[in-house]
Amino acid sequence: MDLNPELFRLLVEQAPDAIIFADQEGTIRVWNESAAALFGYAPDEAIGRSLDLIIPEHLRRAHWEGFHQAIARGQTKLGRQALRTRAVPKTGQKLYVSLAFAVIKDREGNVMGAIATAREFTESV
Repeated sequence: MDLNPELFRLLVEQAPDAIIFADQEGTIRVWNESAAALFGYAPDEAIGRSLDLIIPEHLRRAHWEGFHQAIARGQTKLGRQALRTRAVPKTGQKLYVSLAFAVIKDREGNVMGAIATAREFTESV
């Protein structure tokens, strides 16, 4: 079976983990159904908005410093390692998530943005 663009779209849409892609400025460009279920925002509510949508205010400065450093370096500091962090869902309740990040580059090696995969943090994650 050929991996065509439609299959890739379906893989992202139906992935069991939240998949979020933000461009170099931190604007959400991809937000799958698992992200909608985890954070409570439908794709049309999240796409086009800043990642601040789900980042607690007290963590934003550190987040943006790390985000911009990763974009400039073309890689994240943690590699593929996931981390436990707080997020803010639409309900405003406390939410701990396990997040893994990667910088996405085009075929020529130019940074396009960053992807995160997330799921609710439990002790077994």
